[in-house]
Amino acid sequence: MVQRKNLRGLVFLGLYLFIPSTLEPVFGQEPFYKGKTISIVVGTKAGDVYDLYARLMAQHLVTQIPGNPNIIVQNMPGAAALIAANYVYNVAKPDGLTIGAIYPALYFDQLIGRTEVKFDWNKFGWLGSPVTSNHLLYMRADSPYKTMDDVRKASEAPKCGATGTTSTAYYVPHLMQEVLGTKFNIVMGYQAGQDIDLAVERGEVVCRAFTITAFLAREPFHTWRKKGFVRVLAQTGKRRDPRLGDVPTIYELMDRYKATEAGRRLATLVLAAGDFGRPYVVPPAMPADRLKILREAFAKVLNSPDVKGDAEKKKLEIDPSAGEELEALAKEVMSQPPETVERMKKMLGKK
Repeated sequence: MVQRKNLRGLVFLGLYLFIPSTLEPVFGQEPFYKGKTISIVVGTKAGDVYDLYARLMAQHLVTQIPGNPNIIVQNMPGAAALIAANYVYNVAKPDGLTIGAIYPALYFDQLIGRTEVKFDWNKFGWLGSPVTSNHLLYMRADSPYKTMDDVRKASEAPKCGATGTTSTAYYVPHLMQEVLGTKFNIVMGYQAGQDIDLAVERGEVVCRAFTITAFLAREPFHTWRKKGFVRVLAQTGKRRDPRLGDVPTIYELMDRYKATEAGRRLATLVLAAGDFGRPYVVPPAMPADRLKILREAFAKVLNSPDVKGDAEKKKLEIDPSAGEELEALAKEVMSQPPETVERMKKMLGKK
């Protein structure tokens, strides 16, 4: 009997010693992101507004992600952020350590079937966007194109610079051609927006379409506006931006020039890119718990008064969209009727 009691005692003692050692890693487990490094892959050059937003996010996300990981910004410019999007989707591991800051209109290329697209827009993990993006089209003030009427009537189409088919600089002028009856000569091949602006200064091209945020946020545009170097001919918002109160919207211009109903549907699909804003994505099939961590951290950053104050100092607007909103919008734009997609193909020159 004594031997049995001693045996039971030894068994209980062994269990007592064993259980805490096996449970300790569960209860005392360190956050996944502790000691890790997150890369934000930006599809533009350093210094571009996309890059400035990414560096703002990197600075503040550190404090909102459990474990306080290191965060670095990696620039991967080219093809209107298509290279960066393909990289995030296909090359980066879905481990929660790579975030993509990509162009909002890349869904165009998938819709119209460009072979360069190696992603499924619906399958990205969507973290959100720091800002919605309405756009404008500026023109050199010394060019003969003073209004959109001048562009419509011109015998020679003005030359606008662009990086790729999903850049604002490419699709906004093409949309205007489709719904307003204007003509533009789009010069492709620039690596980034700064390169187009330099080309405008050199006189290689005379116009560019891009975000209102960027136009009002940085040089050379502050100097250009002071010197009257350019004028803005149109903006894409449904309402005029108060800072551009004398500039007509594309919706006003569609009314003026009596755009067709099919043209208006095309405009709705194309301008949804503005609702995507400056989207941040992660590779598909990322663990749901890590997507949740990043989404929550992203939302906390963009709703923080400190971050909004920091953004204001950097002349960056904050008008955030949640990851869930962008996920729903992605499904919406990718489920368009065939006739609208065909119209987009024609607009973008895809046969």
